[in-house]
Amino acid sequence: MSKFYVVATPIGNMGDITFRAIEVLKSVDLILCEDTRTTKNLLNKYSINKPTMSFHAQSKLTKIDKIFELLNEGKDLALVSDAGTPTISDPGAMLISKIKEELNDKVQVTPIPGATALITALSASGFPTHEFTFLGFLPHKKGRETLFKEISGAERTMIFYESPHRILKTLESLQKFCPNKKVCLARELTKIYEEFKTGSPYELLEYLTQNPVKQKGEFTVLVSQ
Repeated sequence: MSKFYVVATPIGNMGDITFRAIEVLKSVDLILCEDTRTTKNLLNKYSINKPTMSFHAQSKLTKIDKIFELLNEGKDLALVSDAGTPTISDPGAMLISKIKEELNDKVQVTPIPGATALITALSASGFPTHEFTFLGFLPHKKGRETLFKEISGAERTMIFYESPHRILKTLESLQKFCPNKKVCLARELTKIYEEFKTGSPYELLEYLTQNPVKQKGEFTVLVSQ
């Protein structure tokens, strides 16, 4: 039976990879990556010399055919994302679904756990952790207002990812729909400029507006009562 490993990689600090992840990446026949250049940096750091192949949201169906061909030949593969846990807001979820549907009796899918931004942010936010909802990346247009209304009425902690290009617009929407909620911006997690900033939507909007440099980097946004 072939093995297909879902391998979590660091979200910023390369020291956050697990010993088990390194062992698995050294053992497989092929590593599937979002961006082979990004993954090569990680592989080189840990002296992992294995072939790679790109697999991302724009990959053609022929890529899946090739992956299935290798698995049917008995090859062991690993799936990684550029950062964090594959399949979480990631096209790898579709691939795992297809493997489970079509090769379930021939392939063992094994998770190799590690970092993921949403849990990393939640653990240090100070917000309630016993119950939360993860929204992934918010839609750019259609359905966006509906989600903010959902966040407004939620009693549990709500978590989503946001890019630096839309963070101000997002805070404006939070100010409109839930001005009295507490918001935590977790920015550049595990990296040198990591920052947690908590306040009302208005306070955080003022903070980022007055400090444009703080608008850079990837954000995990948490909203609570």
